Amino acid sequence: MLGEFGRIERFLRPLAVGCPGALNLTDDAAVLSVPPEHELVVTTDAMVAGVHFFPDDRPDDIAAKLLRVNLSDLAAMGAAPFAYTLMLSLPRTLDEHWLAGFCAGLEADQARYGISLAGGDSVSTRGPITVAITALGVVPCGRALTRQVSGPADRVAGQRVFVTGTIGDAALALALALGDLSPEPPLSAAAVAALTTRLRRPEPRLTLGVALRGLATAAIDISDGLTADLGHIAEVTGCTAFIEWARLPLSETVRTLVDRHPALLASVVSGGDDYELVFTAPPEARAVLAALAVEQGVAITEIGWLEFGSPGRVDILDQNGQPLTLTRRGWNHFTDAEPPTSGAV
Repeated sequence: MLGEFGRIERFLRPLAVGCPGALNLTDDAAVLSVPPEHELVVTTDAMVAGVHFFPDDRPDDIAAKLLRVNLSDLAAMGAAPFAYTLMLSLPRTLDEHWLAGFCAGLEADQARYGISLAGGDSVSTRGPITVAITALGVVPCGRALTRQVSGPADRVAGQRVFVTGTIGDAALALALALGDLSPEPPLSAAAVAALTTRLRRPEPRLTLGVALRGLATAAIDISDGLTADLGHIAEVTGCTAFIEWARLPLSETVRTLVDRHPALLASVVSGGDDYELVFTAPPEARAVLAALAVEQGVAITEIGWLEFGSPGRVDILDQNGQPLTLTRRGWNHFTDAEPPTSGAV
């Protein structure tokens, strides 16, 4: 059996080849040079077995999701990937085949997204598998997107709200996996597979995030649910957000399920794990955003607007413009009674 340094040599050192500042993982820290006239964007997300993924999930899926949810945070700030560090807290009984699969998942996504390992730490634990990544991105000085709407106060009210891709797929995939959703007639195998892919391997909107610099006035990625994450923008901006239910972008499968079971609406808007971007922009940006959606091959849908008042409030409006009553706002690790067994990092 390989010890700590043997595992670093065999499994982790190859992941650092693309990062000269990692010093071949022979030192206690990396030495990284930020490109001139750029700022460093830093984010950390952790995943725990039984909370963020099922213990029997494939290790390459776990690795891919771990890296991608961190990259999604970079995308929401308009940052390009730079490097990342990795923390592994693994049971002694976990065999090396698991680690090999995990690192294979990282290797594939490093090539996909243009990022390399810069270092990290590995420890043993008597508890569940716990893994974490700190991702580093770079953005031109003063160009990072934040949660607070930028611009003159008289332009904040009336900012339009946009979202990329579709929402609700991952939340309903989790409901299916947990047995909380048993649709009749049953979904096809292809439909279940498509939902499950959204849960296990979300797509960080990196190139789109970069393209939104100077165009979006605020942005965040949807990890804890549309209502919760848009609520963060509304709170720091001092606004209420209004979302039109009929305009929400849903995949064909999710729309079919919601039409059959209207109570699923709450899961769609608050279930989380979408890792799409929700952002604000002025009305005059609509044409540019439409062109950008075509260029990027990613749907961008206008779903609502901001108004001054009740900071942090998010109202989902029905077809008559009346607020819908939702029983859940989004996932919170420290106030929700039970972990979702996958989801919201």
